[in-house]
Amino acid sequence: MDKRKDVLTTGQVAKICNVAPRTVSKWFDSGQLRGYRIPGSKDRRIPVSQLVRFMRAHGIPLNGLDGGATRVLLVDNKADIRDAVAAELGKSDRFEVQTAECGFDAGILADQFRPHIIFIDLMLEDINVKRICSIVRDSIELQGARIVAITSNLTEGEGNALLQQGFDAYLCRPFDMKQMIDCIEDSLAIVY
Repeated sequence: MDKRKDVLTTGQVAKICNVAPRTVSKWFDSGQLRGYRIPGSKDRRIPVSQLVRFMRAHGIPLNGLDGGATRVLLVDNKADIRDAVAAELGKSDRFEVQTAECGFDAGILADQFRPHIIFIDLMLEDINVKRICSIVRDSIELQGARIVAITSNLTEGEGNALLQQGFDAYLCRPFDMKQMIDCIEDSLAIVY
């Protein structure tokens, strides 16, 4: 997996925002878009986290940041399920999928991969539901990420309790790929 750039040039920002590079320079020089200058140069650099804040504040669509692919992180300790879901979603260029088998691996991957949506199997032993939701919500890099619980046999009340704890949605096993894709699209429609 390629490491995504954390810092962009004004030309890269202009392409993402679909504006002229001079417009980005004006945003930077007026203090609207935060970043820094390269020492000994007039070149400007904009951290991706600052660009995301700016884009959200000004209603600029975020899809230019990723080329349109939705990044999905699946956290499940069952290798057959992880592999099947990753293979199925990977058939479409609409999705970029990474998987983790435990909460620790998920944390490392989330920091590097910066998923749009995280599916978490609540049956994992090392999962603290409230802690995961609060970590994701407090992270600048994961600010827009949606969190979906995967579990079995939930009552409507238990499902609503998950939503109150910070999850954006939940999927009950067994589910098919159409239900998962619908969940991705519904969850991300809230953000964009």
